[in-house]
Amino acid sequence: MPMRQMKESSEQHLVIKTHLQNSMNPVQKPPKTAQNGKGPPSHEPQNAKPHSQTSPSSKNRGRRRGRGGRKSDQSDVFMRPSSRPCTVADKPVLAHQAGPLVTDIPHGCVENGGNMCEMEMGFPSSSKSLTFAPRPGYGQLGTKCIVKANHFFTELPEKDLNQYDVTITPEVSSRTVNRAIMNELVKLYKESDLGMRLPAYDGRKSLYTAGELPFAWKEFKVKLVDEEDGINGPKREREYKVVIKFVARASLHHLGQFLAGKRADAPQEALQILDIVLRELSTRRYCPVGRSFFSPDIRAPQRLGEGLESWCGFYQSIRPTQMGLSLNIDMSSAAFIEALPVIEFVGQLLGKDVLSRPLSDSDRVKIKKALRGVKVEVTHRGNVRRKYRVSGLTSQPTRELVFPVDDNSTMKSVVEYFQEMYGFTIQHAHLPCLQVGNQKKANYLPLEACKIVEGQRYTKRLNERQITALLKVTCQRPRDQENDILQTVQHNAYDQDPYAKEFGIKISEKLASVEARILPAPWLKYHETGKEKDCLPQVGQWNMMNKKMINGMTVSRWACINFSRSVQESVARGFCNELAQMCQVSGMEFNPEPVIPIYMARPDQVEKALKHVYHASMNKLKGKELELLLAILPDNNGSLYGDLKRICETDLGLISQCCLTKHVFKISKQYLANVSLKINVKMGGRNTVLLDAISCRIPLVSDIPTIIFGADVTHPENGEDSSPSIAAVVASQDWPEVTKYAGLVCAQAHRQELIQDLYKTWHDPVRGTVSGGMIRDLLVSFRKATGQKPLRIIFYRDGVSEGQFYQVLLYELDAIRKACASLEPNYQPPVTFIVVQKRHHTRLFANNHRDRNSTDRSGNILPGTVVDSKICHPTEFDFYLCSHAGIQGTSRPAHYHVLWDENNFTADGIQSLTNNLCYTYARCTRSVSVVPPAYYAHLAAFRARFYMEPDMQENGSNGGGSGGHAAKATRASGETGVRPLPALKENVKRVMFYC
Repeated sequence: MPMRQMKESSEQHLVIKTHLQNSMNPVQKPPKTAQNGKGPPSHEPQNAKPHSQTSPSSKNRGRRRGRGGRKSDQSDVFMRPSSRPCTVADKPVLAHQAGPLVTDIPHGCVENGGNMCEMEMGFPSSSKSLTFAPRPGYGQLGTKCIVKANHFFTELPEKDLNQYDVTITPEVSSRTVNRAIMNELVKLYKESDLGMRLPAYDGRKSLYTAGELPFAWKEFKVKLVDEEDGINGPKREREYKVVIKFVARASLHHLGQFLAGKRADAPQEALQILDIVLRELSTRRYCPVGRSFFSPDIRAPQRLGEGLESWCGFYQSIRPTQMGLSLNIDMSSAAFIEALPVIEFVGQLLGKDVLSRPLSDSDRVKIKKALRGVKVEVTHRGNVRRKYRVSGLTSQPTRELVFPVDDNSTMKSVVEYFQEMYGFTIQHAHLPCLQVGNQKKANYLPLEACKIVEGQRYTKRLNERQITALLKVTCQRPRDQENDILQTVQHNAYDQDPYAKEFGIKISEKLASVEARILPAPWLKYHETGKEKDCLPQVGQWNMMNKKMINGMTVSRWACINFSRSVQESVARGFCNELAQMCQVSGMEFNPEPVIPIYMARPDQVEKALKHVYHASMNKLKGKELELLLAILPDNNGSLYGDLKRICETDLGLISQCCLTKHVFKISKQYLANVSLKINVKMGGRNTVLLDAISCRIPLVSDIPTIIFGADVTHPENGEDSSPSIAAVVASQDWPEVTKYAGLVCAQAHRQELIQDLYKTWHDPVRGTVSGGMIRDLLVSFRKATGQKPLRIIFYRDGVSEGQFYQVLLYELDAIRKACASLEPNYQPPVTFIVVQKRHHTRLFANNHRDRNSTDRSGNILPGTVVDSKICHPTEFDFYLCSHAGIQGTSRPAHYHVLWDENNFTADGIQSLTNNLCYTYARCTRSVSVVPPAYYAHLAAFRARFYMEPDMQENGSNGGGSGGHAAKATRASGETGVRPLPALKENVKRVMFYC
């Protein structure tokens, strides 16, 4: 259960003293994290463990945040205040016009002797913890309705839970073997030494019981038949010594209080125990993967191609919610390796007959990659089905392989050995052998004598065809998904589960009915010269007919490169004309003639072609800049797209728009309209703005200059063990419109979730200590763009799991503070920090699928549906928002969790702001499923993968996801260094290049 795990009690608070105007206290360097990127920031107390599961100390309980006024002297500004007026007559009085800013802020700073500010902020100066923002109340806006959620009410048991430590010797690394040992132990001793208790076991070190065992410490002996013994000889019995020792009792009283909202800290141990108890039976029945369980019996597996198949399964997690404990059940699918004879698997993998023709070197590499680490069982020994893990593939064919059979180095061929030992004639001696076991002692198994063991999940990257096939399986209409979830709950029969019974846990078989509200869509403003000057979206969508962009840009100098052999020059010319016309119709000015004629180029000469067009255009323009490059690409273009973006954005400083061949041939108006939206924002324009934004009616945005950030970190895919992670931060650059976002990207340590470059300092030999970082740069560019300094910060952070909430808030809030303080003494605008999650398993369904008024065309709940009660956190400030109309499958609402709120948002305030922003996404005329700043940060981070330097080493990745380039992490001396990304050109940084 990905529950958040807090340091000590989350009821305790944190007082941070920042002497912002005291020159004796210079801004500290940003804290470093532990080497592996998972450690706590170094500014945390050494004795507080990030995932401590001890019960909270009581000494600081009940300390409450001071709600003092917050005063800061705004006269000494890093940014000259501007008198840019708001567009309504009754414009709000801005803080910089009214002298010192005075707002009531819950975690504010209290004036202290005029020049010293004691702030309760996000970086610790003691061993106390910070609390997440409490829920300020419930939202009231919108049309009330009922939805169903895939949460099942779980009655709390009344028994006390006991935890025991398990030590098995000799030590075993496999959970499966550990479980087999404990199963045997329970079978032997349940009725005697265990006092009839049925314990639940986590497969590692912990055993849990309802009520105490008759002993506090006991040693047991258990014999187990070893299924996976060496190559020769009969199966051996192994004896294990198991010591069970009492550790602690987990009281359910604490959990009950937490669920009732009377305590702020979740009792992790109790939740974890209940989770393990409810997983015990499924772990025996099915194949467990992470928090999910899979089986070929739930639904018939579907072939995905190249030896893979999809297995259906379900996700299960116990969650604390306002309605009490809830069991969250969702359907899931995953790719498994098909349990085929290895020869058949290899034939599918290579897509050819391998029995008659020898394998090429590239075939061999592909087989080796696919089978390394996979478990196989032998088929040449009748009933003896011994299992082995594949470690490699021989470079020679089987007929050439020999190995020593004794200590005198007497050599024997593999073909002879199998014939003599097992009477097995190898038919396909031209194929290589699998190497199994350890590398030192070579063990060879012919491909034809092996079959893949069932139930092995495929964890490497799927290709496009496999992804499409898997999506086809997983894409279910809401009604079907709801039925499958209900069937799963009935099939799991929790009322018959011996473990649930033992611990006294009762689970409802009904989906939770939840009160929801449908927030109204916002009015959108378009240009005065269009027929329709404003627009009210209907069911999450609208179109550009009769409308003109509110700020259409001018493109007078552009060029086009055609990389597609199948597109003739006349076709490319016709396409460019149509696109130019569509841009004009949509409200841009677009010169119909390119600077130079359309240039034909080969995909493998992308750099040469780009530089040729760039220089030819510059010569013609005599020093004026080329504003836009159109590029026509083949439909399957490998690394071409990524290479083009890297060269244009980090080398030439060109804004580019790529179009695929299929769209050039089939020119659709809808496609051209969408491309024109992208071109306009890449040129620095705006497509539409919220009517409430320009009439200054958005609470806590329109009153004072407000900057909205979006941040995300994307990690390399599974199997990549050295590529850096990429962090991206975007920030609004216009106020009061809040629609234009500038973006910055940086590479950081592999799988590091905390964004390292939000704020940084370094030593310059001339200027001394210099401050920088993404937050600081974006605050400065906001000032340049608007003439104002931001007096409020709203920070949407994507991609953080619950277990990392605490660390991310602690570290990144600190960085935001330091970035602000480095710009001007005493500059601390109030911050609201919101985590956005899409990777969760809560699904919302219409209460009545037949009621056409309560669903969109795809059968999903209506856009704007918000839920902040019953299935949400007992005390913290979170909500689910489905802001988009479904297209196919079941919509996934976004989960927003306000971790820190110095702006005193009401529930309605943050929910309607978030929903309204979802209608301002630049690339389409639909509301989107996640708030645009977070979406843009994700796009920018994804784009930056293409910027990583090409690395021709064999161990590098070569997936489409990184533009065909492998990412290379270079090691700095003595520590993990990451090669920085090439810098974005200044003109690229300023616009929404990532769209």
